[in-house]
Amino acid sequence: MPLGYPAITETKPVIAYIGLGANLGDPTGQLRRALALIAALDEVEVVQVSTFYWNPPLGPKGQPWYVNAVAQVRTRLAAEELLRGLQRIEAALGRVRGERWGPRVIDLDLLLYDGEVSRTPELVLPHPEMHRRAFVLAPLAEIAPDAWHPVLNKSAAQLLAELAAADREALKPMLLEESERCPV
Repeated sequence: MPLGYPAITETKPVIAYIGLGANLGDPTGQLRRALALIAALDEVEVVQVSTFYWNPPLGPKGQPWYVNAVAQVRTRLAAEELLRGLQRIEAALGRVRGERWGPRVIDLDLLLYDGEVSRTPELVLPHPEMHRRAFVLAPLAEIAPDAWHPVLNKSAAQLLAELAAADREALKPMLLEESERCPV
């Protein structure tokens, strides 16, 4: 998914973290397809990916559980360009924006971008809800425990430890042999 030369704004690569989630269709497959498409973006290298986690849904009742993960990427794209690439991937995978916290075939969130703090109509960095979400912090702390929240001045591991035990314990790491079998 080439973005073209003007999208490249960083002279050297920076590290960013992307949250992935899905609870419709084939959530595990959707996350894998999204990761492949992220890796195919020009000027984006997927460095590492967390374990996939089962997570009970937020929002409307009666939804299937989510599968969530976090990917660390190295990129020379500006944060806004990376976000636009993620939104194109969501659209390509069938995401239709609807009900807030409703079920979705794929959700890609730019969580952290090189310590940048930003608030525009298109992008808020760091992600404004990440410090409240075990399904973000557990996979982030797994791959980058020292990833720094530049507003709260705490690491991913510290933020995770501050969450209620019940929130942390609700997550179920997906075993390698699991596909779509939810643990509850």
